[in-house]
Amino acid sequence: MGFAAQVRELTRADHRAAQNVTYFDALLSGQLDRAGYAALLEQLHVVYQTIEEAAEAMREDPVAGPFVVDELHRLPRIEDDLRFLNGPDWATRIAPSHATRQYQERLREVAFTWPAGFVAHHYTRYMGDLSGGQVMVRAVRRTFGLDTDGVRFFLFPDLDAKDFKQHYRELLDTAPWDEVERQRFLDEVSWAYRLNTEMIAELGRDVVRGSAA
Repeated sequence: MGFAAQVRELTRADHRAAQNVTYFDALLSGQLDRAGYAALLEQLHVVYQTIEEAAEAMREDPVAGPFVVDELHRLPRIEDDLRFLNGPDWATRIAPSHATRQYQERLREVAFTWPAGFVAHHYTRYMGDLSGGQVMVRAVRRTFGLDTDGVRFFLFPDLDAKDFKQHYRELLDTAPWDEVERQRFLDEVSWAYRLNTEMIAELGRDVVRGSAA
């Protein structure tokens, strides 16, 4: 079993926990309004702004650099979606929650200077976008009657998802990490999943409760 397959297997429980939160249940079942959906993108804007700043810092790193692929970057697409959903003053609505700030702080601690730490968070976000995000986009389109505007975050028009995911796995398999560094990477992937789960869980408590009020 290659290292990428080990990563997927050893983080399976973390991945399931990240999916099984109230907010995603409400989004996928059509229980949220547009503001409730936009609230997700507002929090993700903070996360992707930070990780894509880290990508620029890591672009020339011999280990992390190959993972930096401009076609993956989500921040411009999130901003397009928020402009469509919230109007020209969309940026004034960006207010990171407590959990989002913790997520951002961890990214700033590890993703700008530690190559494996950067890749751990990069893997968790973008491989998830290329896989589970495609389930979400169908639900969002169905609920809100959207086509492209408002869901650009989920779309990767310049990548073949299947081929790229295989390429990404090959990068993981060939990363020059010893067993100690591989374990540190796995620990950071699990931490990244937990930070994301906490962010979405907090969003669910705020947004779903507000929708029910």
